[in-house]
Amino acid sequence: MLLLLLQVIWMAKKEKAKAGRSKPAARKANESRHQPAKPSKAAKVKKTSLVRSMQKPEVSPVSHARQASEGKKPRCLVLAGFGLNSEAELAHAFSLAGAEVDIVHFSDIASGEKKLSSYHIFAIPGGWSFGDDIGGGRVLSNKLKSTFRRDFEEFAQKGKPIIGICNGFQVLVKLGALPNFSFSQESTLTANESGKFEDRWVYLKPQKSVCKYFEGVELMHCPVRHGEGRFLADRQLLDSLEKKGMVVVKYSDSALDDSAGYPYNPNGSSRNIAGICDPTGKIFALMPHPECSVDSRTHPRFLEGISSERNSRRFFENVVKAALEFAD
Repeated sequence: MLLLLLQVIWMAKKEKAKAGRSKPAARKANESRHQPAKPSKAAKVKKTSLVRSMQKPEVSPVSHARQASEGKKPRCLVLAGFGLNSEAELAHAFSLAGAEVDIVHFSDIASGEKKLSSYHIFAIPGGWSFGDDIGGGRVLSNKLKSTFRRDFEEFAQKGKPIIGICNGFQVLVKLGALPNFSFSQESTLTANESGKFEDRWVYLKPQKSVCKYFEGVELMHCPVRHGEGRFLADRQLLDSLEKKGMVVVKYSDSALDDSAGYPYNPNGSSRNIAGICDPTGKIFALMPHPECSVDSRTHPRFLEGISSERNSRRFFENVVKAALEFAD
């Protein structure tokens, strides 16, 4: 009985296969119904535009200069630990710019296991160090001052680049490393004027300053994500910062108006100040996150073919370029 059933099934399959071979035109028509339709001319144009937006940006003149510098690669230390949480993004940005990057826990520097003097760039990323208790960056700045202040001072005195982003800006200000390297706090970063956490993309307009990290950058577009980013200082200090070229970037709108109010200035910072430097221009910090806009695919309008990774990458390339003179 089972053998008979198997014979019937085999004969049915044989007849079906024979019918299929005798009707190639019908089979071809059937297959064509399952093939995707050819894209229209308009769709092709849209796809081409999208592909172009995904392509790597042209290599900037800074990149050529870096590649021609006898293969030297500055070493960058990106700080980690105690609630800092953007170290991977920052390390990636510096790596793209040509630096050799190590993410190092604060405790490894404090213990002497890692030497700050072995590096040419020191970068403090964003996050919520110590949960922003008693103010963003306050505890971490005190901890730095009490553990490796001497190493930090020596690093700065040699003119090596020091970069602070978001929580890193708060740390450097409350440490007294910015705006003047005095280890005495002169200004602050406090709660946003809006009274809420701000998570949005902002425009940054570089100012005429002693800091060279924004050379070749006309406008930067990158995100902010903070609750305490409002830069405040007394009028005398603000006047001094602007006069001495220590205001490096200001919040602006897309038309480069750096007096535009909220939401372009997301936190109510005095005079729309987003980032400042010390008198040498080598220590620089800002509240927005340029490390989060070095890839076109992170831009909120990426699918429209809009991005700003070139200017963000240029910033990091300029920092790496400034560190070349210290590289082995």
